[in-house]
Amino acid sequence: MELSKNFQHKEAEDNWYSHWEKQGYFNSTPDERPSYTIVMPPPNVTGVLHMGHALNNTVQDILIRRAKMLGYNTCWVPGTDHASIATEAKVVAMLREQGIDKNKLSRDEFLKYAWQWKEKYGGIILKQLRELGCTLDWNRTAFTMDDNYYASVMRVFTELYNKGYIYRGVKIINWDPKAKTALSDEEVIHKQANSKLYYVRYKIDSDKEEYITIATVRPETILGDTAVCVHPDDERYAHLKGKYCFVPLINRRVPIIFDDYIDKDFGTGALKVTPAHDVNDYNLGLKYKLQVIDTLNEDGTMSEAAGLYIGMDRFAVRKKIVEDLKTSGNYVKEEDYTNQVGYSERTDVVIEPRLSMQWWCNMQEMAKPALAAVMQGEIEFYPAKFKNLYRHWMEGIKDWCISRQLWWGQRIPAWYDAEGDIYVAETAAAAIEDYKAKKPALYEKHKELRQDEDVLDTWFSSWLWPMEVFDWNRAPANDDMLYYYPTNTLVTAPEIIFFWVARMIMAGYEFTDRKPFDKVYFTGIVRDKQGRKMSKSLGNSPDLLQLIDDFGADAVRFSVMISSPAGNDLLFDESQLEQGRNFCNKMWNAMKLVKGWEDRVAENVDDANVHFAIDWMENRVNAVSTDLGEIYKNFALSEGLKTIYSLIWNDFCSWYLEWVKPAQDQFVSAHIYKRTVSIFERLLQLLHPYMPFITEEIYHKLATRKPGDELMVKQLEAEAATDKEILKQGTLLQELITAVRDTRNKNQLKTKDTIKLWIDSRHHAFYELTEHILRKQVNAETIGYTEVARQGAISLVVQTDKLYIETAIANVDTTGQKLQMEKERDYLVGFLQSVEKKLGNERFVQNAKPEIIEAERKKQADAIAKIKAIEESLSLL
Repeated sequence: MELSKNFQHKEAEDNWYSHWEKQGYFNSTPDERPSYTIVMPPPNVTGVLHMGHALNNTVQDILIRRAKMLGYNTCWVPGTDHASIATEAKVVAMLREQGIDKNKLSRDEFLKYAWQWKEKYGGIILKQLRELGCTLDWNRTAFTMDDNYYASVMRVFTELYNKGYIYRGVKIINWDPKAKTALSDEEVIHKQANSKLYYVRYKIDSDKEEYITIATVRPETILGDTAVCVHPDDERYAHLKGKYCFVPLINRRVPIIFDDYIDKDFGTGALKVTPAHDVNDYNLGLKYKLQVIDTLNEDGTMSEAAGLYIGMDRFAVRKKIVEDLKTSGNYVKEEDYTNQVGYSERTDVVIEPRLSMQWWCNMQEMAKPALAAVMQGEIEFYPAKFKNLYRHWMEGIKDWCISRQLWWGQRIPAWYDAEGDIYVAETAAAAIEDYKAKKPALYEKHKELRQDEDVLDTWFSSWLWPMEVFDWNRAPANDDMLYYYPTNTLVTAPEIIFFWVARMIMAGYEFTDRKPFDKVYFTGIVRDKQGRKMSKSLGNSPDLLQLIDDFGADAVRFSVMISSPAGNDLLFDESQLEQGRNFCNKMWNAMKLVKGWEDRVAENVDDANVHFAIDWMENRVNAVSTDLGEIYKNFALSEGLKTIYSLIWNDFCSWYLEWVKPAQDQFVSAHIYKRTVSIFERLLQLLHPYMPFITEEIYHKLATRKPGDELMVKQLEAEAATDKEILKQGTLLQELITAVRDTRNKNQLKTKDTIKLWIDSRHHAFYELTEHILRKQVNAETIGYTEVARQGAISLVVQTDKLYIETAIANVDTTGQKLQMEKERDYLVGFLQSVEKKLGNERFVQNAKPEIIEAERKKQADAIAKIKAIEESLSLL
């Protein structure tokens, strides 16, 4: 079989993904096995694959593949979120390109275009996930606007309304002037801004020429002022009690009120009050029954109520009003000012606080069981540090603004009669029946009801995701719900802990009386080498699909996992892609090396001289297999990849294969070949969850496989005991070979130059057992054993063993040897002092676990023995 020089990723990816899918390996139905279930955080239907998706979905795929190998019936549910704001913006932009104005369309006409857009572009990201190798159960693909999903949202709204949790009311909300919709607090991103603090004077209504000066960063809102407020204890303004002043430019007469809400030390200690455009001002307005004047249109331009600058953009007005205040004599001064400005999470425009009639959901009662579940460990967070963030938000939870002024989304199931009364029901027909029953006379005159124009916040549907993907609404006790729910692990980013994670937990307990998942693994944010979050606007986000095309899915998966500790941000460096590709080729070449032995396999070949190598490598695999169990349990997935990488690259390729490799003209024993292939297969299996394509390809190149014998479904062997003594011996052999090679290099010995190696050690039996390996690895003509120093030889110490290298060629640099050994001795002396200081600390000895104290004592003994060996060698130089 002709093997390519390097791993050809494109061919392998296309071949294996289609094969796995054809075999049905991604699909799941309930059976007698334990289930392992993950529901994918549904990406926006507008989305395309980016580095954050690569990290999040690679983690999920690793967990699913690992669980499948452990015998679980794995189910990974894919799907997309309808993303009201983002999708509507995309459709509006598409229509604009076609010369169509959304405002001139009916709702039904617009939705027809929206569905066309969704059908054409809405599944792109799911198709792209195949490129990454994701083992998703495509038969279960869900969408938050599917009919059954839509019905579940209507049911939940109706139930919460009837329970008194959902209500309609006028409050100050966050308004997105670009999307023209309300936002919840969690959809507002606060960014530090370099602003200006403007000082403006308001004339007091009195016979004297007297003014009160306020400071504001938003002078455009002056036109909506209906009071000025000062602190009751501020003596500067005590004489103004009961007085009025005039709002500049428009001369509105407004009261001066006194309230301890005011911070006397901010600005001038006097605050302009604009109830329609600030939540705190709104609360003051309620308290003092102030007039509310909404000076902004929904698009961020000035309204007719402003009286001036009508139709001008708010930020243009900010500049213009300052000029006009200067002209009118009301401008005092301005200062540089650093403040936090709220931006829309979806459109990245500055949000405006705005008084608005909206639908709200009271979260107080639902938060209680959801908070207890996490704090008491029923649901576990990884890393656990996010528990405190979750607790802080849940303990101070506010009512959720759930209505959005859009057309794309689940329409609020509330209908109004001719008298303005509300009927909430799951369907229009049910609302009509309620209307008929409650107001038969009015129904006879006006049979129609008018449905609320708003749609629900997207998160109001996605908080049902873990339940509704298993058809909870139609049959709460169906087979899928009983088998897959609660799900096992949620993998998500910390930035949506409030948007989504907390709300899913609340919904789980509210509607099923059960948690939605057992564990939550928080990934970090993918950042560039400079620590900046990757984004299109910064131009620092690579084209993920191009990276997969250029480097291969395995290399991309490697690059996002090798430095991605749970909950901490990942600094992405394209050199990690090169490292991943090099790793693939390293394994490919190892496979070619082993395959190259096939024609030289023979029975009855004496292989006793390399038995140690096999025993050592098998024990290394056993040890790592055991460690991986704990690593997966703690979601230390980056550590897991590093461990397997080192095991394959260093232990297997760099050491083991060199130890057992036959000379060019020699046969290899069938026993050695079989066990080497077996070890290679185990290594591939350990790596498979991280890098599925290269591992499956090599597995099938190593040997002829029967149908159904795929690495993806091959069950992991039970953990085997590890012989720790063999592992110690292997480490000693590696250190000895490395030390002798380094010494050869320092003394300018060429590779072909042979040496005589003398060993003064208590490990005689071990060195005799591994003599063949050692001789070959350091090009030793002979290996001898001695208890006295060899005069004129190069001496070195490995652990506590003394070695002497004799050669007629070497130019022995005793000065360099001495300096190196003294340097090592001095380091060990310092290390020994630190260990002895720890062991001399009574508190440490009393509180530390016995195994930790024992480990410190072993370090102490080893350091003493090595120092003694070095000093003995130094005395001979």
